This record gives sequence, structure tokens and C-alpha cells, in this order.
Amino acid sequence: MNRRVAQLRGALTQGGQHDERGSAAAELAVALPAVVIVVALGMGGLLAASTQVRLQDVAADAARIVARGEAEERAAGVVAQVPGAASDVSWRGELVCVVASAEARVAGVAVPLRAEACALGGGR
Repeated sequence: MNRRVAQLRGALTQGGQHDERGSAAAELAVALPAVVIVVALGMGGLLAASTQVRLQDVAADAARIVARGEAEERAAGVVAQVPGAASDVSWRGELVCVVASAEARVAGVAVPLRAEACALGGGR
């Protein structure tokens, strides 16, 4: 038995140092899933932020369209340029306000997005 243990120790060490072959592959196998998760979350966050900016832009455009006196359906068409977006038009005194909303997915979780813009309604 002692002879077998000595053979195994000799195979594990070489010149008094431990053999570290394969340790880089093992470390990569442990770290790679964490890196993939961080990158996926980062990309999802950037896509959600991009969708939020687009929602704000189309909400402002839609509010100006309705304020000029054009049909609310045309404003809804502008908001529909953002996939999955819906709009709601309301009047507050002389202001016309448009709320655009959509959902973004970040790592499989639905994140509700909402943007509101108002314009002075002169065409009513």
C-alpha cells in the first residue's frame, strides 16, 4: 500500500512542486458561467435603456402630432414604431399628454417601461 501511495505522490509532484496542468481550464470552467451572466444582464439593461429612450421620443412626437390637431390614430401609429408599445392620450387643460408604455425583458424578467410627454394643444 505504501508503495502505491508513493507512486501516486510521485505522479502528482515533479521536482517537489505540484503539477498545475489543467488548473487554468478548471478556473475557466468555474468563471465562465458568471461572466456569461454578467454580460447577459448588461446587454439586457442596455436594450431596456434603449427602448426607454425610444419610448420617450415617440411619446413626444405623438404629443406634438395630437397638439397640431391631427388624429389620435396617427399618434398611436407613431408610438407603434416601438415594438409592443401602447399609447394613451389625455388632455390637461390646454396641454395634450401622451403616455407610451412597453415591456422590456432583462434576463427573462419583464420590466415595465413608461414615458410621458406633453405639448401645448393649439390645433384643437
